[in-house]
Amino acid sequence: MILLGPSDPFPPINLARQDLDGLLAIGADLSPQRLLDAYRQGIFPWGTLDGFPLWHCPNPRMVLFPDELQISRSLGKTLRQGQYDIRLNTAFSAVIAACAAAPRPGQSGTWITPDMQAAYLHLHRLGWAHSVETWIDGELAGGLYGLAIGQMFYGESMFSRRTDASKIALAHLCRFLCKHRFDMIDCQMYTPHLASLGARQLNAVEFLQRLRQLTGETASPTPWPADAAHFDW
Repeated sequence: MILLGPSDPFPPINLARQDLDGLLAIGADLSPQRLLDAYRQGIFPWGTLDGFPLWHCPNPRMVLFPDELQISRSLGKTLRQGQYDIRLNTAFSAVIAACAAAPRPGQSGTWITPDMQAAYLHLHRLGWAHSVETWIDGELAGGLYGLAIGQMFYGESMFSRRTDASKIALAHLCRFLCKHRFDMIDCQMYTPHLASLGARQLNAVEFLQRLRQLTGETASPTPWPADAAHFDW
């Protein structure tokens, strides 16, 4: 594992420790420029050690192509009933806080620390980070958040307070991404839950090749209208 100083560049990703979930480096900061630089290279922060962020680049990489989302019969019925509202970016801080508080099987805590929340809230205010929210009976019932760079979406975390609320948000996100010609969602790590939704693994070479094509020379974020994720099912 490589120690990063404040101005040190990330090391080559082939140095990542795949026996440690792709752990590449520790240190530096969570500034917007550092985070954007990381994501453009296929690197993301996950966890901390002595207060310093841990940077990962796992191989293979779990991804979801938006048009390959698998919608179960029960979820399809829920989507068609439409007894919910979908909103974009109206409660980003509440979504990331809920993701941090959500219990995770096999985990005693959360990697979404207060410093992480502040860093992504900063990216949200700059237009890079987005939330997709499921509202039921006027309450935030579930959702997800992540980053958009070029035609690439990087999923970070999701939560549910009502049955299928996060899946509803994901379904609308995928429709939105297809509509706006996004090609891939980075899901980072393999889980059976993600696989059941249609996500699959790519090797590092293919993932990074696609990543470079999709992010390109993107220098500024593209606005996401708050009412742009309503679709008929």
